[in-house]
Amino acid sequence: MTTNQVFIGVGLTVLLAVGSQLLAGVLRVPALLVLLPVGFTAGAFVEDINPEQLLGPAFSPLVSLAVAVILYDAGLGLDLARLKGHDRRVVVRLIWIGALVSWVVATLVAAPLLGMSQRAALMIGAILVVSGPTVVGPLLALVRPKDRLQHVLAWEGSLIDPVGGILGALVFHIVVAGTDHGVGEVVAGFLASVGVGAAGAVVGTALLWALFRVLRPGEILGTTAQLALVVGVAAFCDVLRDDTGLIAAVVMGMAMSNLPGMDSAVRRPFFETLVSLILGLLFVSISATVTPDSLEHVILPALGLAAALVLVARPLVAAVSTLGTDLTRGERCFIGWMAPRGIVAAATASTFSAGLVAENIEGASKILPATFVVIVATVTLYGLTAAPVARLLSVVRASRSRPLLVGGDAWVVELGTALGSAGLEVLMWAGDEEQRERIVRAGIDLAPGELMAAATEGAALEGITAVYFLTAEDDFNALAAEVVRGSVRGPVHRLAAPPESHGVVAPFVGGDVLFGAELTWQALDRRHARGAAVVVRPADDAWPSGSELLFLVRPDGRLVPALEGSPPRREPGDSAVLMAPERSVLP
Repeated sequence: MTTNQVFIGVGLTVLLAVGSQLLAGVLRVPALLVLLPVGFTAGAFVEDINPEQLLGPAFSPLVSLAVAVILYDAGLGLDLARLKGHDRRVVVRLIWIGALVSWVVATLVAAPLLGMSQRAALMIGAILVVSGPTVVGPLLALVRPKDRLQHVLAWEGSLIDPVGGILGALVFHIVVAGTDHGVGEVVAGFLASVGVGAAGAVVGTALLWALFRVLRPGEILGTTAQLALVVGVAAFCDVLRDDTGLIAAVVMGMAMSNLPGMDSAVRRPFFETLVSLILGLLFVSISATVTPDSLEHVILPALGLAAALVLVARPLVAAVSTLGTDLTRGERCFIGWMAPRGIVAAATASTFSAGLVAENIEGASKILPATFVVIVATVTLYGLTAAPVARLLSVVRASRSRPLLVGGDAWVVELGTALGSAGLEVLMWAGDEEQRERIVRAGIDLAPGELMAAATEGAALEGITAVYFLTAEDDFNALAAEVVRGSVRGPVHRLAAPPESHGVVAPFVGGDVLFGAELTWQALDRRHARGAAVVVRPADDAWPSGSELLFLVRPDGRLVPALEGSPPRREPGDSAVLMAPERSVLP
């Protein structure tokens, strides 16, 4: 290719990747539903966008390293403290039982439907065992299932990818060798791969821990250091044994997220931006390698394969994995209706199919286009039906607001208790240990982590609908509100800074503030110390003299804050959350 063609190909790939994600955000659909058809169409009409011509033999290893970065980011969101009891048992079963059943069903169905050899069917069966956080996460954010379902499916999506990648590598070598391998040899190979990946993760985690503890890099260097170590460790592991870099990456992410004091250091906004860009580039690039001619005789058989995975394999996996647990029937059924295929399936199909075609394996040329069809079919099906199915099964998280209150002073905890008495699921976070103990004693859910990033990073996963910064530190409230805004679907508000504030941030940051300019933290704390209390009263009733409106709680559970200059409009059935003077709360 000429230099101009390379410029055109790279430029178009980046523009299409980002543009597709923007369009998906506007349409409120998983980005994959836009990225795959856009990449396929571009590949069909613009020859310069084909990554195999742009990058040549470097394309396959670059895809593997890019997937490792994505899995590292997914690992950062896996909190071990939230996976316990029956949930842990279900996740473990979903991984090993799910991989085995999906592999067997896909292999048995692929050979006759797609007209491929048994060796090619074994390969596509191994490829299609994976799901992945890149498709499961957006679907869960759209559906908003109950907490335990959200955690179980998020864990499965993140952990099944490296397992599936290693299984694919083992099957590839067995298929190419063309010899019979005993079960013991396969198991030994799998354990060896896990060992290499785990060893790489230990080394990478130790280096990252030392880096952040000793050098304490800033925003930019902290992000680039993580990227460099993840790519370096994954590459070294892949050199020792194929696809073991995926295990190293996801374990590194889990370890850094769960090590004390590391939850804030490793969570950098730019890293999320980088992962989003990598994801878009991968999907556009891989789908651009699928030609219309390759799909001509594959679409209908591949749809049949997708139907077998959706209607046979997944329900069977869910039934066995949840057997004997305390999950409800609706929760078990929803797990059986959530297994979209994602980026690792596309990446492994792109990597291994070319090698099998070169070995003249019968039907190997159908692996990539068939995988492409299965990915599009499963994501489309689950994307269109997951929400109504969840509502039908009554496993959707209540539409009531779930606010995160940041702060642990006495009046803030009393506010949390009052909102809880109004029927809301309140989550609180505080940095001071004494304040955290006060929150726990009040029976309010405490957000995990000793640092603020841990409380807000998983906002979508925890179902947080709004964040309110109520600490005594005006600069912290203002700065944190600016950082968090955009990562939460709902509003992010803070208390006003007093007029005499000498802060370096709060007096100069705009945006709506809570309760009004006069109801600063100092004013509210002073009133509470003098005997005022946070109470809940019917909004239609007469309010005690001297009361200040803080929030209205709608009959459907929506929380409406009182903002400076725009008090909320009262509606029939509303409950008012007030800061009432002492005399109004005495019996």
